Amino acid sequence: MSRSANQLPDEAVQRLGRLDGLRGIAACVVAFGYHAGYLFVPDATAGFGPLTDWTLHWGWTCVDLFFVISGYIFAHVYLRPGALDDGRALREFALARVARLYPLHLLALLLVALAFWGRPENSAAAFGLHLVMMQAFAEPVAHTFVGPSWSLSIEVLCYVVFALSAVFWRRAMRPLSWALMLGGAAWLFLLGPPGGPWSGDIFARGFFGFFLGQLLWHGREHLAALSTPLLIAMLAAGLALDAGSISPLLPLGLLAWPAALGLALRWSLMESQPMLWLGDRSYAIYLIHMPLVEGMNAGLGKLDVGPATVLLVFAGFVVTVLALSDLTLRLVEKPARRWIRGWAGSVRAAKAAVAA
Repeated sequence: MSRSANQLPDEAVQRLGRLDGLRGIAACVVAFGYHAGYLFVPDATAGFGPLTDWTLHWGWTCVDLFFVISGYIFAHVYLRPGALDDGRALREFALARVARLYPLHLLALLLVALAFWGRPENSAAAFGLHLVMMQAFAEPVAHTFVGPSWSLSIEVLCYVVFALSAVFWRRAMRPLSWALMLGGAAWLFLLGPPGGPWSGDIFARGFFGFFLGQLLWHGREHLAALSTPLLIAMLAAGLALDAGSISPLLPLGLLAWPAALGLALRWSLMESQPMLWLGDRSYAIYLIHMPLVEGMNAGLGKLDVGPATVLLVFAGFVVTVLALSDLTLRLVEKPARRWIRGWAGSVRAAKAAVAA
């Protein structure tokens, strides 16, 4: 497939739509299964069943599924021959990441800063770190400005390691992936406390998940050879296994998330129109939902209501987040990407004209 002058490199390969669908599910678990619980006092959400109980307690772990999906997709897009092998490709890679992540991140940051600047944790220093995508270093982690965006700076760090390795150390990429994945796993095993989430293990989580995704791509033929019943069993075991005194992210990362990825890749339902719709809006869902939760908490406090009202509030919250995410995709994300692509194409054309 040829690439036009305005096309960023990750648009020039086959879309893994089924993983976009999986990413949409993960975003919904974080937003609607975990953080939506912050709208209510704990007793109000009790008794809705084991699935609800799991998401209210463990839904935050689906952020780690994002890391695995990202690692797999980046390997799929950028480890093909000629995709990321010189300085020009490295610049295009950086441009593609900025176009994908920064416009909505900046908008969300500015809106939340206007609404919640008076909070003690929302300091000028924290704002500066968010502004340059280093919010994982802002204390308290996940509680300044757009809280869930801490994971973006972890992903950016993984992107940098991945891209530099692809350009300068391509032959060592698989051993490097093993080293970083095992290093993250060792941290979680030795130092990761039970339960969570904990701010002290976010870097280990990122390297463990992202480079696990890389290794799953390298072993994709082996993953595809596993039977569907085995993958379902792995997923169930990873979700249900009591990790005891170690981090729960290990059984999830080693069993549940590889199985979820393998199942998604073979189920056509995951790239149905509703799933692709959700996947396209997953980034907006992830960034938009928590400021809405905090705004409702600031205005109403945590709601102490009955089951029927819980369901009504929850339904209204879901509809509102999805509607805002759709508007954001159409009015912010897509126009910003087009503008950045056009600007980059103009710069390249100007340089080519000067060189000629």
